[in-house]
Amino acid sequence: MKVIGLTGGIGSGKSTVSGFLKELGAAVIDADEVGHEALKPGAETWREAVVAFGKEILTPDGSIDRGKLGEIVFGDPEALARLNQIVHPRISDMVKAQIEEHRRRGEKVVVLEMPLLVEVPLSMKAGQPTLSDELDEVWVTVAPEAAVLKRLEAKNGMSQSEALARIRSQMPVSEKVKQADVVIDTDCRLDELEAKVKKLWQRL
Repeated sequence: MKVIGLTGGIGSGKSTVSGFLKELGAAVIDADEVGHEALKPGAETWREAVVAFGKEILTPDGSIDRGKLGEIVFGDPEALARLNQIVHPRISDMVKAQIEEHRRRGEKVVVLEMPLLVEVPLSMKAGQPTLSDELDEVWVTVAPEAAVLKRLEAKNGMSQSEALARIRSQMPVSEKVKQADVVIDTDCRLDELEAKVKKLWQRL
């Protein structure tokens, strides 16, 4: 079984590429969905987050308000590092369990779509497990900043200043590309991108 780590900056086309790969037969693990599961009310990670950031991050039903939590950690490297150290080891364990389940089922290709695939190992304490050993290849989606801004404005309704702030808060694309086995430029027509993905799939 081959495990592909798929990453890239916000608005770079990760989800579009993972969608094409799923249509081609890949099993896709969405790390954001795993993160939601890790922070569900009552979970150990949920309790640690509430202790670290206070009950004001909770909605009336006890769920974590990701918007409020984001406001706390956005632009505060120390708070973000604290959140990462709480959440990322649990996400790593849960993703590894899903990969193993796909292996038992006899899947040929598993794609882990994870925005912070490169950043996570850098943010974790020494000795904490990372996903690096599980991955056969790392694929990074890239697009020019102007294209990303248009996508974020169209899809997420962000203003240009909001979109720029999100882009600038992330690891530079050039750093992600250094970790890549495959770089996919998504600044093209959808059918052209699909053709690129099919060509990569055939290589697998």
